Amino acid sequence: MSFDLNDTAREEAVLNQDTPEAIQADGPSFDQLGLAPEILKAIVHAGYPSPSDVQALAVPPALSGQDLLVSAKTGSGKTAAFVWPALQRILDARLDPAKRRAKGTPQGPRVLVLAPTRELAMQVSRAAMQYGHGVQGLRIAHVVGGVPYQAQLKALRGPLDMLIATPGRLIDLMNSGAAVMGQVEMLVLDEADRMLDMGFIDDITTIAQSLPESRQTLMFSATFAGSVGGLARQLTREPQRINVASHTDTHAQIEQRLHWADNPEHKHALLETLLADRGLEQAVVFTATQRDADALAWRLGEIGHSVAALHGGMPQGRRNRVLQGLRQRQLRVLVATDVAARGIDVPTITHVINFGLPMKAEDYVHRIGRTGRAGRTGLAITLAERRDIGQIRRIERFTTQRIQAGVVAGLEPKLPPPSDKPMGDRRPGGRPGARAGGRPGGRFGGQGESAGQGYGRQPGFGEPGKRRGPGGFGGGGQGGHGKPGGPGRGGYGR
Repeated sequence: MSFDLNDTAREEAVLNQDTPEAIQADGPSFDQLGLAPEILKAIVHAGYPSPSDVQALAVPPALSGQDLLVSAKTGSGKTAAFVWPALQRILDARLDPAKRRAKGTPQGPRVLVLAPTRELAMQVSRAAMQYGHGVQGLRIAHVVGGVPYQAQLKALRGPLDMLIATPGRLIDLMNSGAAVMGQVEMLVLDEADRMLDMGFIDDITTIAQSLPESRQTLMFSATFAGSVGGLARQLTREPQRINVASHTDTHAQIEQRLHWADNPEHKHALLETLLADRGLEQAVVFTATQRDADALAWRLGEIGHSVAALHGGMPQGRRNRVLQGLRQRQLRVLVATDVAARGIDVPTITHVINFGLPMKAEDYVHRIGRTGRAGRTGLAITLAERRDIGQIRRIERFTTQRIQAGVVAGLEPKLPPPSDKPMGDRRPGGRPGARAGGRPGGRFGGQGESAGQGYGRQPGFGEPGKRRGPGGFGGGGQGGHGKPGGPGRGGYGR
């Protein structure tokens, strides 16, 4: 079943309007939120002085059973804003004789949380366990793709309070009869916009249809325009709209810089100099592709960095070990694709470096949100070549902020900075090395794949594997008026 995306403009305006209550929180204390003592004790133990804006605005109506549509920036505490009400609902259900569960019958979760990625699902699971550690007999499970079914099937057999899942794996388990969704009282969609971007809309609607109509629904998304708004209208009943922050926020705790590079080697030199900064505790370096992430991690490991790659093409077990190494500070540098732009919450990440630009401007906001967390400051640096000017300007238009250009002493660019004028207008041949002439260096040749190879000084994050395939050579650019592309770099295979 799908929904109609051609709803009226009036409905969209109502859905996205900001109510006065959504503009500013009154700043209540945790004691005023209406949470049980078990949950409050865990919150105090976590060291939070007072609720964040999204928590102060979302928790009270969520506790009253209201459906919510919430927009909040990354790092704002939104995970706790739905985990706390979810735990409270579980506690309340235990005291309700009408909701008492009979032994020997299938007992699905009372709370279902859907998340777009494995990393975000596991982050939510950790938060639920942290805040629910004082709740006696609390049963929490997460089911995600890329891991064996056996442990997940075992977790679904017994009594279950909360289930955190990625839509694809949950659909598989539902189709096999292993996941029973008939007792869900609260549905939470975290990063709803991202799930739709990843093509999960049919899975989400199928899952929603299997849930009781009387459930409460909480949706968290960067935007509720377009298809996300259509999904919200389909799944919620008279929702309260809470807009705490948007992509145009200044990110005052994050300093943003832009460094122009003349060519790929200049870009690598800038990166290596930035990573040598003594003020850097931990850094996430983002690349555009999985292959680039593997190749860059290998290169940084060769020069002595404690580094590992993280991307969607890796087995889940290895991804878990990499993230664990990052949290335990065994890794200083993580090289990742956008799979890590949402779902990594490590306060000691001081630097985010965009080595490869994101394909979508909104992903830039999620990337830089990996730093400057938990009240800390952070530094977000973008390394760009002249051909990237279009995407840089799209990011600036999206955030409504100009990224200030800077230089690294001794590595100043020799070429003048690009202007706002489209580079293709400069000469008949189009941008140097672009469509007409091919990129300088062509596409990189096939690079050796590292199947579970640990990088740098900290071996053991990967599984013993093998490297395969000789390094290939990129083909030259096609003819035309532009500058023909040259041969690509050899791959790193052996």
